[in-house]
Amino acid sequence: MQINTKEEDVPVLHEWSVDPTEAIELQKQLAPRVERENRLGEVRHIAGVDIGFEDEGNTTRAVIVVMTYPELEIVDQALHRAPTQMPYIPGLLSFRELPAALEAYAQLTVQPDLIMVDGMGIAHPRRLGIAAHLGLWLDMPTIGVGKSRLCGRYDDVPEEKGGWVPLVDRKETIGAVLRTREKIKPLFISTGHRIDLDTSVDWVMHCLTRYKLPEPTRQADRIASRRTVALRQS
Repeated sequence: MQINTKEEDVPVLHEWSVDPTEAIELQKQLAPRVERENRLGEVRHIAGVDIGFEDEGNTTRAVIVVMTYPELEIVDQALHRAPTQMPYIPGLLSFRELPAALEAYAQLTVQPDLIMVDGMGIAHPRRLGIAAHLGLWLDMPTIGVGKSRLCGRYDDVPEEKGGWVPLVDRKETIGAVLRTREKIKPLFISTGHRIDLDTSVDWVMHCLTRYKLPEPTRQADRIASRRTVALRQS
């Protein structure tokens, strides 16, 4: 499957038509290339990415919403539907979901400085969740904002808003378990690419309003879940 991108210089990391064994090997090869330190410049626009499914999973529905910062006002959004390329396999969701997300990204007219993805960054058994994979593909700072744990262990999370504890797997800190609303189930925040963990947590907190999810992924989730309509579709 050929992916159109906004920038012609974005390198193609690999083909998407791979079997599970090949996908796992690609994850192992790509994971060391993820940058876990900040290369984040001035942030004026933040994107949220969310992927849903239609037709009993046969159609992938990818949404990207771009918001201004600090106003958190939507200035661009795009939706792309595509035939689902891979069945649901835990740990390989980026191969199932990213092709459609990249097509949605190609529609944007306002380019983000930072991308938040509904899913994992390095908080993944092979340290290459969907946020890290997308960040590598676009060579952009990305943050994984997961609703549930994929791997790792953690201690009790403080009840107050902003409290967090490390998510640890095989003695390595791979993320933060962050309380974004008092006494509400926490989110799982992890480095995607070109950003560190503390900065990732800070940006999630900066983008909170009165909801559990940061606004970029919350707005993308509303569209991907078919609770509202995107401006442009393809």
